[in-house]
Amino acid sequence: MTSVGMTNKTLECLAVEYFKRSQGQWNSQRRYYMLNQETKPQEVESQITIKYLELGAPELIELAQLHQLEPEKVLMCGSLVTWESNYTNQDRKAVTGSTVFGILGDNLYRDRGFATSKPIVASCYFNNPDTLCLRTEYNSSIFEEEVKLIGQNYRTRQTIISRAGQEITIGQYLEKRI
Repeated sequence: MTSVGMTNKTLECLAVEYFKRSQGQWNSQRRYYMLNQETKPQEVESQITIKYLELGAPELIELAQLHQLEPEKVLMCGSLVTWESNYTNQDRKAVTGSTVFGILGDNLYRDRGFATSKPIVASCYFNNPDTLCLRTEYNSSIFEEEVKLIGQNYRTRQTIISRAGQEITIGQYLEKRI
């Protein structure tokens, strides 16, 4: 879904700048609220590294192949994101992982989803040059996410997960550049 009055080329230009500005190391503090349960929110702290991937990067070529895109469908840019997460209010082992993002038109391609190891595609648009909005659907769930850059050193993220038309989880994140 391209923003009103925005061409795919404009969206791709915004994405290039947004991903460049996002690169670096971040400390992410987040809470997940389970709306249909009387449980405490899950609290997670992560160390995240974001590497900007430019047109032609090997990771983007591999991602395009994973999504079986035609050779002429070139991913304009993207990011390699790695993380180590610790659940601060639960007795769980640290979790590490990585994912690759790539932009083509008004789609964001990923090598894996939040709740699946399979490749996924999200529709994306910008509310403004600082706010990337995503909508992804898989496994009978809808994931709506807004990631906002605040100055040079902060990002906020909010994810709403719905199933069968009912919101079930809200994730709220505050990320600080380190």
